[in-house]
Amino acid sequence: MKSNLLAQLDEKRQKLDKFRPLPPALVQNLDEWFRVELTYTSNAIEGNTLTRSETALVVEKGITVKGKTLSEHLEAINHAEAIDYIKGLVGKRRQEMTKDDLLNIHRLILQKINDPCAGKYREVDVELAGIDFELPSHYQVPPLMEEFLAWLVSDNSDHPVKIAADAHLKLVTIHPFVDGNGRTARLLMDLLLLQQGYPPALIRKEDRNDYIDSIGLAQQLQDFDFYYEVISHAVERSLDVYLKALMPDKGQKFRMPENKKLLRIGELAGLTGETAVTIRHWTDEGLLEVAHLTDKGYRYYRPEEVEKVREIRRLQNSERLSLPEIKMRFEKETSSDQSGG
Repeated sequence: MKSNLLAQLDEKRQKLDKFRPLPPALVQNLDEWFRVELTYTSNAIEGNTLTRSETALVVEKGITVKGKTLSEHLEAINHAEAIDYIKGLVGKRRQEMTKDDLLNIHRLILQKINDPCAGKYREVDVELAGIDFELPSHYQVPPLMEEFLAWLVSDNSDHPVKIAADAHLKLVTIHPFVDGNGRTARLLMDLLLLQQGYPPALIRKEDRNDYIDSIGLAQQLQDFDFYYEVISHAVERSLDVYLKALMPDKGQKFRMPENKKLLRIGELAGLTGETAVTIRHWTDEGLLEVAHLTDKGYRYYRPEEVEKVREIRRLQNSERLSLPEIKMRFEKETSSDQSGG
């Protein structure tokens, strides 16, 4: 890994360290954001079609998104749980990592999706479409993984970011599982980074082609420069998120990045199965709250309004309430909440 890349990371890491211990409220806020963002990006790299805002609704609210498969919902839920799991391993030293730690990460990734293969090495040979690289046969996986785990816990004087990047590359190259190799490898990399005081590597959806190509170059030609560059930028991106939160531009309040964004009226309609006309009408009737109105009159809603839209439709269908009656009920519930009743 090039020294200039590592020096840039070290400089930003040192800036971050000056703020430690970080404010608890900020830590919680960033932890929640990264939980959704890493889930969205990691699954998107593997082809999951949930958007960032939909992922947030599934992970944070337990809301089912219309038109998305059960598997896509489970992938989001599982990945978020796997993030929670690796946070519990942050107190461990890398040298204390075990085979069970790694298998548990994979088990969480595939639970309820492919239970027979969850947390188990593959027993079949696999090929990757579009990649000119022969993966190890299944009978080679156990000894290769023993070698990998021995390397993982060995004394290693390399830079922590390089160790994390190497762990990720070594694991995806062995490809020890039938499915979930990429997500497991990225979570392992993130765990190793977190153990050393770095934030997780944020590989965006738009970085997917560079990320996959860089792995291919490393595997096929033993050319690691592009790969290390992609991973370094992913770590730097996360460091920038932390530093921006701690040092916002003068006169500007820090805003959490995209997955906390407001929903356009069309997005709210799409998530609820309603039409934009219906959403607009219910807003005009005072049933939905506009969080932001642009100068051109475009309406933006908080993600929480998704549940409210579904509740309006439920009250119409199951209780046969009119819109004025629903509005009255909402106002009564709000009044009761504010009074502590």
